Amino acid sequence: MTPIDSSEIITQLRSIPYFRGLDEDVLQALANVVRWRRFEAGSLIFSEGDAMTSLYHINRGWVKAVRFSPEGREQVLRFLGPSETFNEVGMLIEHPSPATIIAMEPTEIWLIPREAVRAVLAARPDALLRVMENMAERLAALVQLVTELSLYTVEMRLIRWLLAASDEDGMVHRQRWATQAALAAHLGTAPDVLRRSLRLLEENGLIEVQRKYIRILDRAGLAERVQEKIA
Repeated sequence: MTPIDSSEIITQLRSIPYFRGLDEDVLQALANVVRWRRFEAGSLIFSEGDAMTSLYHINRGWVKAVRFSPEGREQVLRFLGPSETFNEVGMLIEHPSPATIIAMEPTEIWLIPREAVRAVLAARPDALLRVMENMAERLAALVQLVTELSLYTVEMRLIRWLLAASDEDGMVHRQRWATQAALAAHLGTAPDVLRRSLRLLEENGLIEVQRKYIRILDRAGLAERVQEKIA
């Protein structure tokens, strides 16, 4: 049973891009079938190959989508946080999950049954278009990930991630679970290789590494370093 009333659920449903602009009665019908789940840090939400029958919406917390090699090596495909959704593939077609989803911290998730979502998409082509746009963006992100892993060195991948993840003040704020091991899995390398790359950038005065953040000290220098290695 969900621990919050339907009016709060409806408010959150309106924040999901797919459901923006829906009539109150449609949102109420969705709210009536939403299921609530809580997962502790490290909990398995579902595994690659599982049959999926719901759209997942993160109300609170963070999860990671990962694939594992036959040897058990982990490749993080994406981190997802509050207000983000996942399992659009399973929402549209009966297809096994292409990835494993694991909670990075205590996480609350709403499950919206496939049949309820499909009914909305059938009646509202604008909502279906937003789903397609979101899936196209994620496909482009996966293509970029493949490019990064195949063409760039660990240091180049690290620099490109720092430049993309930092705010206008050059700060990359780290979640509590954002260990070097987690970042290494995201960048497709081993923790000790990542540590060497971070140390080298820090010794060259390009970044400052702290437990709660990484600060870019010389953005132009980082960008120049990437260009030098590409050349």
